[in-house]
Amino acid sequence: MIRFLLAALIIVQSGFALANTRIKDITTLQGVRENQLVGYGLVIGLQGTGDSLRNSPFTEQALQSMLERMGINVRNSTLRTRNAAAVMVTADIPAFSGTGTRIDVTVSSLGDAQSLKGGTLLVTPLMGGDGMNYAVAQGPIAVSGFTVAGQAESLTQGVPTAGRIPNGALVERPLPGRFNDIGQLVLELRNPDFNTAARIADAINRYTRQHFKSAAAHVRDQRSVSVQRPQNVNAARFMAAIGDLTVNPDVPAKVVVDQRTGTIVIGRDVTISTVALTHGNLTVRVTELPQTSQPAPFSDGETVIEPRTMVAAEEQNGQLAIVSGTSLQSLVRGLNQIGLKPTDIISILQTIKTAGALQADLIVQ
Repeated sequence: MIRFLLAALIIVQSGFALANTRIKDITTLQGVRENQLVGYGLVIGLQGTGDSLRNSPFTEQALQSMLERMGINVRNSTLRTRNAAAVMVTADIPAFSGTGTRIDVTVSSLGDAQSLKGGTLLVTPLMGGDGMNYAVAQGPIAVSGFTVAGQAESLTQGVPTAGRIPNGALVERPLPGRFNDIGQLVLELRNPDFNTAARIADAINRYTRQHFKSAAAHVRDQRSVSVQRPQNVNAARFMAAIGDLTVNPDVPAKVVVDQRTGTIVIGRDVTISTVALTHGNLTVRVTELPQTSQPAPFSDGETVIEPRTMVAAEEQNGQLAIVSGTSLQSLVRGLNQIGLKPTDIISILQTIKTAGALQADLIVQ
């Protein structure tokens, strides 16, 4: 009975039960994307886990500037607070976000703060790549990590110097451009492939011929499909309609290997030309057994330690087997019949790829 290594070998089963996917799940609309925002701010209310102002002069300067704006002069004073920390605030603003939209922000420590847990972010303007401020962030920080320290030992779980503020930023300036300003609609595939692009165009053309009596899509390349919007049709409603159309995406044959965890993912179209292989483990043991040499009694000799090394080599018997991968089931069956560990399967796949018998892309992470 064949014993399958379920924990080591993960099989993509889409080859056995083909499932259609919505077009909007495998494509993006060209020109419609998120924009990144960044800002510098201050977190207050920490329980002595903030920046040490001696090692973080930028935190002291920010505190002085903030207090001066509030009418408090501390230029000639020495600040010794440990309840504040300088942070960088980042966020992604969705396309076509209007004024008043709330977005999530990520807060990361910039100095030597130990933890941001319990802190509150003060008003922080967030600017885009053009230098304009598009949002303002403020609010209490949610931190999942923590640090506990004693006199002789400390425990850290997660990252206590970074956190998030759900809905912590308020959009103050809308992004330039509107959806109706987009001329030609171009769908970009997340996984470029000529077959998938052709199937998307065919599905859209079947829909437009049925409803508008004309073909509206054509394939530009393996990455994009151009769609001509019918006249007198709302662009948003048209995109919603074609986004729900389903196609069967085609992907190249790939084998993905993660050497750190021993995980192997084999795609449904992966095949192996008929090869004969054997695999055996070679173990070499080197043991140091130093010996002490004593001089003769009443002599002027000295006690010395003489090195002694024992080397032993052991090689397990290898089993010669023929592996042919005309289908995914036969490939998995052939590898499991040899009775290999995940690390051994990874080594064999790399060797088969070198021999030119693996008809797929081998990606090692």
